[in-house]
Amino acid sequence: MGRAAAGTRIAGRWLVAAALLVLTAPAQAAEIKVLSSNATRTLLEDIAPMFEKASGHKVTLGFGTSQQVAKRVEAGEAADLVVITPEAIGKLVKDNKVVAGSSVEIARSLIGVGIRRGAPHPDIRTPDALRTALLAVKSVTFSAPATGATSGVHTEKMFERLGIAAEMKAKYVLGDGSSTGPIVARGEAEMAIQQISALKPYSGVDIVGPLPDELQLVTILSAGIGAAGQSRAAVQEMIRYFGTPEAIAVIKAKGLEPGKN
Repeated sequence: MGRAAAGTRIAGRWLVAAALLVLTAPAQAAEIKVLSSNATRTLLEDIAPMFEKASGHKVTLGFGTSQQVAKRVEAGEAADLVVITPEAIGKLVKDNKVVAGSSVEIARSLIGVGIRRGAPHPDIRTPDALRTALLAVKSVTFSAPATGATSGVHTEKMFERLGIAAEMKAKYVLGDGSSTGPIVARGEAEMAIQQISALKPYSGVDIVGPLPDELQLVTILSAGIGAAGQSRAAVQEMIRYFGTPEAIAVIKAKGLEPGKN
């Protein structure tokens, strides 16, 4: 075999090898922008770096109440993944801001009561016991209903249902939609009512427990793919990651329940 033929064969082998490298190379890392409810803030702050390490993708996070996040997306802010209530996602789907059929339930959040660490725990096991505890405190903090926070809207309705709305008004220390844990930890309010997942991260707060079943509101948190996003395949990877044993362990540690999908 002549040198020319040998050279042609070697060149051919290099071309085949190069083609194989292209075929087997990992997909290009994507940047995933997530806009989420405050109820999953600490969850995502832990899971995002875990997913980055496992996938090679980059995740950036933004937060607000479900209503605030929905308004940002409605106003044209691009997001690859939106994590808010199913109702808010449903409206975004109708407005073509979230991909229809892409919504997946990732977690469930219960509303609970928090107090400053070391303070006596009141009995909140029944509606009557909770009513007595609320009337006994001098101040209570929860997210201002005007922020659209699910827990804040529910808390005011709960006061009305318990027949103590007028008495509680003078005790309000309203939060801005983010966690009210720091308000209690600083001693600016005796009691906080909010999603347990939002109160649990603060070392200065003791979780007394969830609201009684008769007064409880379970907030479902769903993830939907943003219609204006650029990284749908990577986003689908991230949604699937919420169902892994590693992610489920974090979900439970944050005071949330895993989604039922």
